[in-house]
Amino acid sequence: MGYFDIPVDHVYGQPVILDYLASKRICSSDLVVVSPDVGGVARARAFAKKLSDAPLAIVDKRRHGHNVAEVMNLIGDVKGKVAVMVDDMIDTAGTIAKGAALLHEEGAREVYACCTHAVFSPPAIERLSSGLFQEVIITNTIPVAEKNYFPQLTVLSVANLLGETIWRVHDDCSVSSIFQ
Repeated sequence: MGYFDIPVDHVYGQPVILDYLASKRICSSDLVVVSPDVGGVARARAFAKKLSDAPLAIVDKRRHGHNVAEVMNLIGDVKGKVAVMVDDMIDTAGTIAKGAALLHEEGAREVYACCTHAVFSPPAIERLSSGLFQEVIITNTIPVAEKNYFPQLTVLSVANLLGETIWRVHDDCSVSSIFQ
C-alpha cells in the first residue's frame, strides 16, 4: 500500500486453502494449526480461528551462536493430532521440512503443509516429497513446472478468488469482506 496514492486491497489466498481443508473433513478435535516459525504466528492464529478455532502450535528455532546449528523447540501439543503447517510461501522448504520432522518426533499423526506462494527453489521438491508430509497444498499464484509435481502435491486455483475480487472492484463493493 505504501507505493500507491490510491486505495489498494490485499488479496489473500487463505480462503481457497480453507475451503479445500474443510472438504477433507478432518475432525476438529484432531486438528492443530502450526506456525513453522515465530514470524508466522499471527497468520497461523487467523487460520486456526477460521478452522473451528483449532489449537495453535509454534516451531521455535534458535541459534546459539555463529555457525552453530539451530535448536528447534515446539510450543504446543501435537501428539496424536493432524498438524497443518501454514506459511505465506515455500522457497527451499528448509524451515517447513525441519518443522515437519519435529512435529513427527513430537507425535503428530499426520502433517500437512499449506502455502499461498510456491517458489520451490532447489532442493524444495526433494524435501517436500521425502515422506514428511501427508499432503503439500499450494495455490497457483506462481506456476509450478510439470517436472516439479510429486504425488503429495495439491495445486489449488485462485481464479475464482481473483474473479470475485475484480467483480467487486468493478461494482464498487467491498473486497475485504471476501476474507471475513
